[in-house]
Order: sequence, then C-alpha cells, then structure tokens
Amino acid sequence: MDDFKEKLISLLHYPDISWSTVFQMLKKDPTLKNVYKFQTHFPHQTSLFSPSTSSNSSDNSSNSSFNPDIIRDQIRQYETNDIAVITILDKEYPSLLKEIYQPPWALFAKGDLSLLEKDPKLAVVGSRQATQYGKNAIRVIFPGLIDKGILIVSGLARGIDALAHEYAIKNGGNTIAVIAGGFYHIYPKENMNLALEMMKNQLVLSEFPPDTKPLRWHFPSRNRIISGLSKGTFIIEAKRKSGSLITANFAVNEGREVFSLPGSIFNPYSIGANELIQQGAKLVTGAEDILVEIR
Repeated sequence: MDDFKEKLISLLHYPDISWSTVFQMLKKDPTLKNVYKFQTHFPHQTSLFSPSTSSNSSDNSSNSSFNPDIIRDQIRQYETNDIAVITILDKEYPSLLKEIYQPPWALFAKGDLSLLEKDPKLAVVGSRQATQYGKNAIRVIFPGLIDKGILIVSGLARGIDALAHEYAIKNGGNTIAVIAGGFYHIYPKENMNLALEMMKNQLVLSEFPPDTKPLRWHFPSRNRIISGLSKGTFIIEAKRKSGSLITANFAVNEGREVFSLPGSIFNPYSIGANELIQQGAKLVTGAEDILVEIR
C-alpha cells in the first residue's frame, strides 16, 4: 500500500470526520502530508445525512482518542483478515459509483473483488417485513435475471434484502451486500451466516472501517451506495415511508432506472411501491420488464 493511500484510509478512521471535511482537507493538502498532525476531533458538518457523513471510531464517540500508530497497525492487519480497501483513486473503484453525489472515499471489501467489474448490476430492496407475495415475486422473477447475468446488489437487511441475496445465490448468480457499520459489527445478527457466506463466495462492502458500530444514519447513507453501484433499482414491497424509497430517490437523482413491483391496494407494504409507479417507476411483472432496460 502506498503512502498516500494509507494516509487517506487513516483519515477515515478519525472520530467524526465528515465527507466534506475530507474533501476540504484534500483541497488544502492534496498529498495529505500533514494528515497525522490534525486534531483528533472535528466539528460536525451538515451533509447528506444526520448528524454527519462520518466514519466513526469503534465506540462512535466524538471524544474518542485517535492514535495514528494504532490506526496504521490496524490498516496493515486488514490484509491478514482478507479485507481489501479500495479508494476512489484506485482503478478497481466502480466507475458508476464515482458519478453519485458524495461517493465514498473508500470501500472496505471482503469477498470476490472481481464482482465489482461485473455488469449489469441491479439493486433490489424492500420491506424488512417481507410478505409471501414479495417472496413469491423474487422466486419467480430472479431466475430470469440471473440467467442473463444480472448481479444483485442489496443491503443485507432482514426481509427482502436478505431474500434477494439468498435467491441470487440459490439460482447460481452473484450478489453484493452493502452494509451499515463495519465488518466486525454485522447487523442484524440473524443474517450473520449469510454475511459470512457472502464474504467467502460473493462480496460484502462498507464505506466504514471494520470496527465501526452501525448507527441509525448509516442505513440511509449506505443506500446511496446500493443504488450508486447499479444501473437500476428494483423495489419489492415498501411502506409509504420506507428506507427503500430513499434508495429509489437516490437512483432517480443519479439518472438510473427505477422499477417497482405492483401490489394490492389493501397491503400497507405495497403502498410505497405503488406510489413509485404513479410517479414514473416502471411496473414489473416479470424479469423481461427489467432486462429490456438494463441489459
């Protein structure tokens, strides 16, 4: 690892460091020559997410101490734990992700890195309380997508996200999970075995250092990466106020395709998905509805 890359990754371990703070620091010091001389605490900055788009230390405390030597040792141990770190300046960094607003400065990755190069990718997200209808839709639609080489991207959450990963694997396809927090704090715990399997045979990504505990604002933050990696986003069941709709909005703002599974007017988990269709998302009844747009 070259000196600049190590300094940039070290910077992401500072408590309460925001995306915009890193940007301003790179403008003032493009080689990060003075990175280890910075104060250990930065003021919160308004950003995309509340309280700030920061990569926190392991206890997520703004008063946490920061020891550059410890952080450098930590970074050098990532390779031992098969954790790759891909910065925005590395050739492996996904080109589609560079197009989004505030792309992550680095991706912590565990698994098959070649999946980052595979296209096309489709984000699939939905309710954490998946109904039988949503499960059946995935079971029916996914084989046609996987057969055409579509890679599924989701967030390893319970419900639709976990099912999307599982059915991609079950159908012999590939899948990428983007998680909130770091690798050492997988959430929810019920998906730990799925995460471990994906770290071996698929790919798990995070913009946060491995010892970062997931906080509430990390979840909408990671949604921009899920949509940012993908040519389109497919919503399967979502309430009117749902994190899945945040992912869809990111996709719209980046000029990506948005697809939605229609549902019963009597099902509260279909209200958000149906409203997306009213707003212009493509109604999906089969794999071909998606393939014709992103193939």
